[in-house]
Amino acid sequence: MSTPKSDHDTLWELIKDIRFGMLTHRHANGMLHAHPLTTQNQSIDEGSQLYFFISRKSELAQRLQQDGNVNVSYADPGDDSYVSLSGQAAISEDQAKKEDLWSPVARAWFPAGVNDPDLALLAVHIHHAEYWDVKESKMVQLAKMAKAALTGETPPRLGEHKELHLS
Repeated sequence: MSTPKSDHDTLWELIKDIRFGMLTHRHANGMLHAHPLTTQNQSIDEGSQLYFFISRKSELAQRLQQDGNVNVSYADPGDDSYVSLSGQAAISEDQAKKEDLWSPVARAWFPAGVNDPDLALLAVHIHHAEYWDVKESKMVQLAKMAKAALTGETPPRLGEHKELHLS
């Protein structure tokens, strides 16, 4: 008998192979701005945190100090999976966590390494998550949509859609 996946495990399975998340925040003028960021985690822990490296001098770092409400979205159109995470972002000064998450790829952005004074660790505490995960093949999806269109039946249910409240 297999153990059911936790919500954290399900979310991680959906986003772990997606290289970039789009982090959206509110700009000082009220407009929403999005930035592609590389998720640094190796998993989503029970603390529901995502981590990103950003420049301490960036507009994003400055803005998030004033308003940390963010959304991070992930999309994998090839696998028909989509994830939207809402939460609170803050700069973390946890040097041990920086060192744990550091990778040679990060050096391209922060050439002075993990001790680069410009390197900021952005922690996003996830409060709410929503995902859509379609398991059916494209052919099955098209068949279900065509049937609904032709018969006037309710729209077909394609895959799993779930909302999670994590804190």
